[in-house]
Amino acid sequence: MTLRQSRFVSGRTLLAVLAALGSLTGAALAGASPVGAVPAGGAAEGTRIAPGVVHRQFGVQAAKGPTYVHVLDVDLRNPRVRLDLLYPGATAARATVSQLADAQGAVAGVNGDFFHLTETQHPGVPVTGASVGPVIRRGTALKAAVPEGQRFGPAPPPGTSTRDVVGVGADRRARLDSLVLKGSVTAAEGVLALGGLNQYALPVGSVGAFTAAWGTVSRARATCGTDTDRAAPCSTDTHEVTVRNGRLVASAGTPGSGPIAKGTTVLVGREAGARWLRKFAVGEAVRVRQRLVASASRIPYRFALGGRPLLRGGRPLPGLDDRTAAVRTAVGIADGGRRVLLLAVDGAPAYRTGLTVAEVADTMRRLGSVQAFSLDGGGSSTLVARAPGASTVSVRNHPSGGVERPVPNGIGVFYGD
Repeated sequence: MTLRQSRFVSGRTLLAVLAALGSLTGAALAGASPVGAVPAGGAAEGTRIAPGVVHRQFGVQAAKGPTYVHVLDVDLRNPRVRLDLLYPGATAARATVSQLADAQGAVAGVNGDFFHLTETQHPGVPVTGASVGPVIRRGTALKAAVPEGQRFGPAPPPGTSTRDVVGVGADRRARLDSLVLKGSVTAAEGVLALGGLNQYALPVGSVGAFTAAWGTVSRARATCGTDTDRAAPCSTDTHEVTVRNGRLVASAGTPGSGPIAKGTTVLVGREAGARWLRKFAVGEAVRVRQRLVASASRIPYRFALGGRPLLRGGRPLPGLDDRTAAVRTAVGIADGGRRVLLLAVDGAPAYRTGLTVAEVADTMRRLGSVQAFSLDGGGSSTLVARAPGASTVSVRNHPSGGVERPVPNGIGVFYGD
């Protein structure tokens, strides 16, 4: 099903099917078949996108009314199936999920992390489009997490943080974890712990590193707000230096913009961090080191991106919102990390009642997930997949805005060598 095809089940038809099947919560969701399976012009077992990758779609009777969901069932036990990051080549850039999937050769995918979408508190400061949490692609760390007070999206469950990720390790198993930035800047003035990596917001008093992975967008937003208040004024005490091949080559008073060459790192400081950078002299040796360290796993990650945990050990996290229904995207992990479920709620007007966060967690659990993770929703929720024989993906759900929203990243499903 694509946005250009009319095979989507009508609201009247879906309601009739739901009435015939009974409520799709409770016992009806507990079977081995897809949750409350509602075949839409196809068999209940779904459509095979590639060996080990199946697309399913079905109706769910939620508290706010009937809704419709799409699920990609991904079997990582197939050695030719893998997950990796979809992104537009820079962390501070956006593109639609279908554009990202086709550009990278993915057979399917969904949108990813919450991101810096608006900037009303700081007039004149550009929106970066960068995501909230850490990002790893092909084993390389691209960015770290912003401070807690600088996150975007709805309120998170208690006990979670902007450092939380869903990822796949070198062992080809998916898991939930937390990634912490460990880095330093070493110069004649001493050693300072690095406070950020390619982030749209830096901790107060810190120094953050920006590399070629950031892109061309202005780095000024990184010095706005505080660790607890995203709307706080931008800092007036900032400084930026440029390090190339281990030497300081430039020093400026305010954060700049434009491309960053390979082998070059731009250091942006605010408050105490800015005062420390002002001591640097052009030509002196400066060494910058950074890496993301996993809190739970000793297995290095090949892929990871941020969001919010929903299930751990098969149990919903306490404090999940059970009142606000919306169009949502989520990831489920089953079979010891060998099976991944990518879910997107349909945003067509007939089904836009959506699911609460608690209902998403319950749906993922009933689908067999032991761990689950919430991604960005609303107008961002998009699930794409190739039709049999197609060389490009098509949008399988209806984005709630009527068209795909450009996003900073997503989860891509790849098949092949």
